Amino acid sequence: MQRSFTLLYTSLLGICLGSNAGPYPSNINIGGLFPADSHEHEVFRFALSHHQDFPKLVPQVDMIKTGNSFSMTYAFCSQFSKGVYAIIGLYDRKTVNMLMSFCGALHVCFVTPSFPIETANQFVIQLRPELQDALVGVIEHYAWNKFVYMYSSDSGLSVLQKVLDTAAERNWLVTSVNIQSMTEASFLKVFQDLDKRKEGQIIIDCETERLTSILQKIVEHGKNAKSYHYILANLGFLDIDLTDLRKGGANITGFQLVNQSEPEVSHIVQQWTEFENKDAKVQRRNLRYTGALTYDGVKVMATAFQNLRKQRIDISRRGNAGECLANPPAPWGQGIDIQRALQQVRIDGLTGHIQFNEKGRRTNFTVSVMELAPSGPKKVGYWNEEEKYVNTATYQRGSNDSTYGLQNRTYIVTTILESPYVMLKKNHEQLSGNDKYEGYIVELAAEIAKHVGYHYKLKVVSDGKYGARDADTKMWNGMVGELVYGKADVAVAPLTITLVREEVIDFSKPFMSLGISIMIKKPTKSKPGVFSFLDPLAYEIWMCIVFAYIGVSVVLFLVSRFSPYEWHGDECEDGAEPQTPTQTNGANGTQPGQAAPGQQNQQTQQSQEQTNEFGIFNSLWFSLGAFMQQGCDISPRSLSGRIVGGVWWFFTLIIISSYTANLAAFLTVERMVSPIESAEDLAKQTEIAYGTLDAGSTKEFFRRSKIAVFEKMWSYMKSADPSVFVKTTDEGVSRVRKSKGKYAYLLESTMNEYIEQRKPCDTMKVGGNLDSKGYGIATPKGSPLRNPVNLAVLKLNEQGLLDKLKNKWWYDKGECGSGGGDSKDKTSALSLSNVAGVFYILIGGLGLAMLVALVEFCYKSRTESRRMKQSINDALHCSTMSRLSGNGGENGRILTHDFPKAVQSLPCMSHTASMGLGASGM
Repeated sequence: MQRSFTLLYTSLLGICLGSNAGPYPSNINIGGLFPADSHEHEVFRFALSHHQDFPKLVPQVDMIKTGNSFSMTYAFCSQFSKGVYAIIGLYDRKTVNMLMSFCGALHVCFVTPSFPIETANQFVIQLRPELQDALVGVIEHYAWNKFVYMYSSDSGLSVLQKVLDTAAERNWLVTSVNIQSMTEASFLKVFQDLDKRKEGQIIIDCETERLTSILQKIVEHGKNAKSYHYILANLGFLDIDLTDLRKGGANITGFQLVNQSEPEVSHIVQQWTEFENKDAKVQRRNLRYTGALTYDGVKVMATAFQNLRKQRIDISRRGNAGECLANPPAPWGQGIDIQRALQQVRIDGLTGHIQFNEKGRRTNFTVSVMELAPSGPKKVGYWNEEEKYVNTATYQRGSNDSTYGLQNRTYIVTTILESPYVMLKKNHEQLSGNDKYEGYIVELAAEIAKHVGYHYKLKVVSDGKYGARDADTKMWNGMVGELVYGKADVAVAPLTITLVREEVIDFSKPFMSLGISIMIKKPTKSKPGVFSFLDPLAYEIWMCIVFAYIGVSVVLFLVSRFSPYEWHGDECEDGAEPQTPTQTNGANGTQPGQAAPGQQNQQTQQSQEQTNEFGIFNSLWFSLGAFMQQGCDISPRSLSGRIVGGVWWFFTLIIISSYTANLAAFLTVERMVSPIESAEDLAKQTEIAYGTLDAGSTKEFFRRSKIAVFEKMWSYMKSADPSVFVKTTDEGVSRVRKSKGKYAYLLESTMNEYIEQRKPCDTMKVGGNLDSKGYGIATPKGSPLRNPVNLAVLKLNEQGLLDKLKNKWWYDKGECGSGGGDSKDKTSALSLSNVAGVFYILIGGLGLAMLVALVEFCYKSRTESRRMKQSINDALHCSTMSRLSGNGGENGRILTHDFPKAVQSLPCMSHTASMGLGASGM
């Protein structure tokens, strides 16, 4: 009883005397240097609430800016003047050397959860384990010999130096990149170089805040694909949100210092959560590994001071604490004892076993190695100083990646509004989701989803572009950008498979083959001319026919004159009525009743007169009749004449047959004269502008082409003012239609064919395709959808569904018919304009015949008036009355008594139509 009273009295005396009396102070002032509202400060407060043992730790906290040397100096000196025994806090690269200097000069211990540094200062107690050896062990486990090391100089270069030293020993090829000086362009270039080399091993070494932003950028650029493997050189693998990274299927490896599966750790984490709920209005983050290090730091300090008390070591601070900026500095004498006590602590904390070497660094610790499995983070091994890396993985990456989540996840399918691929329904405002759209791609996406077995949501690309890389920023736009930067899981669209795209995304087998084609405005149909019936034969042929007609007629005339077989006696024309004596006398110019001298002799000579029917006019008439397929009532009698007639008939047979064969086509088809027929025609001229879709594969084709014609076209297009490039296909088609034939649009042949079948049916495809390529379904690099989608496309192709879909949306729903325009409503019947020239020739011929008949009538009447010594009026009246009444004739025929016999019997004219005047009479 007396002994208990003595102990109680001694304790009370110690409390009353405080730190200034006796070797065992009851209150230990410890300093705290934390940024405002930092996670570590909150955990520091939480840890103090858990360590209320004797002696009691009394905090002296200053809010600082870790990167501000003045702020850190002022805070450190302020706490030193308050008589703190040790300080716990954070530093960064800019202030670490200043803190080391103060601690070494004043013998003040600084306990820190910040990144470890290489220093000989024994007064710095580094709670965070060094990671370089564990990192090298993991690199060796994965057998990496080529990789990129991204680091932040804020967290020091000790890990990088260790990796580079090991790389030099083992011939590793390491590309180091400082994240702090990295721009967007340099960031993309790193991954572009990796893609070109088909490599994807990357180590990222930086603090959690910066690491989170880097990972977000990786997801935005679509570098979270299965082909990439990242090692996060950070001790808080579970502190990082890896949800977006997991979507792409990337391989992620990291380190975890806090073993949350331990019951004691879980209990403290639970208390931390409750502490946060009671003490804060806003829900804060979970306990991170830097917070766990801070908690362990408070526990280390509490343990050290308890050990000093047990050892009865005087650590009291008497009188003035001194000036930290004194010259020379006045170190605290008890600082060495506190430093030794801190280094000798051996406890188990939230971060595992805590032990320090003589330099104040963590030793004999264990770090868990984690991997990101489809179901979440999994422990695959651990590393410690004795065993090095030990693999404990039961999960094998990639064992179920190909089917993971396909049935239980909704994928984003990016596409583009382009007829007939994807179109909004007429009542789309009343619909939602995928039901708003229709078209070839909409049905194709549904079929692929059905075969693969996943749910999807169609999303129209925001910028309305297919995808191209900007030459300046190196950023991808359009649907390719959506895949590259992780905004979509698959692209089902008319997306052309190209080399530059294949470098950043994966394509399926082509579901449609096509090529670049030329679209122009359909030329105005040429209206048939008056003499369009002459079009079946060229102008030169008509001229040759005219000359052949004249030549044959002349040759026929000549051979008939020279051949004796064409001359024959003509006593009386066949079918002619015998002349009366009066008629004979009239013909000889004698008066009736008078006897003509030598009349009998003349009649005898006349009966023996030799005649030739093929005069020049009859030869022309024969050739014309044969050419017109009508014939004539005279024909050659001699062999030479018949040869001429035969070859002329053969000639006219071929010519007329050829003419007839082409006549129907020329009269029933309205021809269109196209100003452009090929790419060469476009390149040669400057009157018609031509361009492509901006940010598309067609533009990229011309930009990269080495063919002279295409190089010339690209040179024109990129320098044209105003620009010949269009933002959308609809804009390009509209420009073609409004340009009045002065603009040609270069686009894929499939789209060209579709637009040609749509009203107003005023565009047309000219020439052949400039290249050959295909549309494919795109997925991010390493996506688990790639193989299932590829197999689905092949299956649909073998089933004939792809051809069926194309026929449905191209031709079955066409509005112009196979002939274009309004061919469904029009027949091929001839119009009056097609054959107007024939009527004009008929009317002209009839008019000419009437005119010639009138001239002949007037001429003969005048001749009769002179012969009969009558006035011209009387002669005209007499001739008119006699011809109209047919007086003195039979069957409308005039019996002339005063015409020469040669005139009365024209061989090529029927006697019933003879009126006493013919071609011979002229």
